[in-house]
Amino acid sequence: MVRPPAAGRELGDMGVSRLFPTIPRMVSAPLDVASLHRVGVTVSRVPILGDIDLEIAPGEIWGLTGPNGAGKTTLLAVLATLQQPTDGTGIVLGAELGTAAVRVVRHRIGLSGHDPGLYPELTLAENLRLHARLAGRPEADADAALDLVGLAGAAGRRADRSSNGMQRRVDLARLLMIEPDLLLLDEAHAGLDSASEILVDELLRRTRARGGAAVIVSHDADRLRARADRLLALEAGTVAG
Repeated sequence: MVRPPAAGRELGDMGVSRLFPTIPRMVSAPLDVASLHRVGVTVSRVPILGDIDLEIAPGEIWGLTGPNGAGKTTLLAVLATLQQPTDGTGIVLGAELGTAAVRVVRHRIGLSGHDPGLYPELTLAENLRLHARLAGRPEADADAALDLVGLAGAAGRRADRSSNGMQRRVDLARLLMIEPDLLLLDEAHAGLDSASEILVDELLRRTRARGGAAVIVSHDADRLRARADRLLALEAGTVAG
């Protein structure tokens, strides 16, 4: 269960370790959290990815960079088991891509894309409680996670009446709550102020501490170098260099 901060304390006033106590948990996965071999994706005869080799070990954070249209988001979709490769083979959390086995492991994957993906007519709390129910967690976990990202006071606000930064924080609260074994972040810092960026760093730290792995996409190579163990640059759908 996610633990909320002490009452009356702002996010920036408390130490990270007090806000986010680490909960040790090793993933029940094979040697690699994800492994791709010569993976390619072609859509309507247009190649999007080609010849991608990637091995992500437990505890690793990978940084993924490249220009617009390089295939970064498509590669995240492949790792999230949402995009089936048209070439090559891959295994994610022990499930072979392109087989029914991926349905069993999807609940262990946390994906945050460009769009937070909230239901606009629901409140911030209702959105997060819905994810809690889908993940088999008590609604109290959703309320605690919302408090954790500093939005308890805005819990009753509709998503479509919330700023982009608030919606992004709700998405981070979702990931903190579900504790994925494979964390996939697409431009996670977009729309966040500097005080909220600590949430991304702590999400990465907690994932690593549990024995999970993460892939974070950013156009900012320096930001990735400061956080990632390994860097992968894509250009026109293939590994650059």
